[in-house]
Amino acid sequence: MAGAKILIVDDDRDLRLGLNARLRANGFETAFAEDGMMTISIALREKPDAILLDLGLPGGDGFVVLDRLRANSNLAHIPVIVISARDPEANEKRALTAGAVGYFQKPVDNEQLLAMIAEHIVQPT
Repeated sequence: MAGAKILIVDDDRDLRLGLNARLRANGFETAFAEDGMMTISIALREKPDAILLDLGLPGGDGFVVLDRLRANSNLAHIPVIVISARDPEANEKRALTAGAVGYFQKPVDNEQLLAMIAEHIVQPT
């Protein structure tokens, strides 16, 4: 898991920086996207091992991004974990149905997030 790359997709700069610090402290590499439009091209370029995705994004919300990721054969295999401030009652099931492997309400618990990332990153054999 050490050295795995995580793409952080969120329009909140402070949240991106906070997640970046936590992930790097645990041995991950990181990449960033600030909006829905950038996410696909950055994911294609960076080839992340997992994606942390906010739902409330400019340029296409997180559900649009999830649909685009799942429709792209080069990206469909990447586990996506949604981290959102949106109402979980209305959005958690929808996100999981759309292909996310997990859903966290902001602010996210660091240990739970790291455990979910570890659970879903496939290590080469």
